[in-house]
Amino acid sequence: MKIIEADTIIEIPFFDLDPMNVVWHGNYVKYTEIARCNLLNKIGYNYDDMRADGVMYPVAKMEMKFIKSAAFGQKILVKAVLDEIEPSLNMHYEIKDFDTKEVLFKAKTMQIGVEFATRKSIYEAPEKLKKGIECF
Repeated sequence: MKIIEADTIIEIPFFDLDPMNVVWHGNYVKYTEIARCNLLNKIGYNYDDMRADGVMYPVAKMEMKFIKSAAFGQKILVKAVLDEIEPSLNMHYEIKDFDTKEVLFKAKTMQIGVEFATRKSIYEAPEKLKKGIECF
């Protein structure tokens, strides 16, 4: 499969901080979700398209490695890379400081395809997703 990736720039807002004045660890999941949505939009197969196809891709597994904390006002670059679409949607992510390029966080997600109506797993990617990747 060809390399499909998307970069997303985020400036850390005040409300993402914890009492220690660094980004609360749960917000890194939010940042990966923002980057994943950006990547899916670039492919032309976003969550609205999934719904229209009667499928969903809930996260089944996530691996995270926290390397260094981000802070208020810091600009970060969140890279999402699509690794595989069958039998599951697999991506990996890297969050870096925008200016220094220092790596702050790494993650991987595995999302299982599920038919919306039956809640049964599907192992073949929808045609529109395959076509979006082809045309990317």
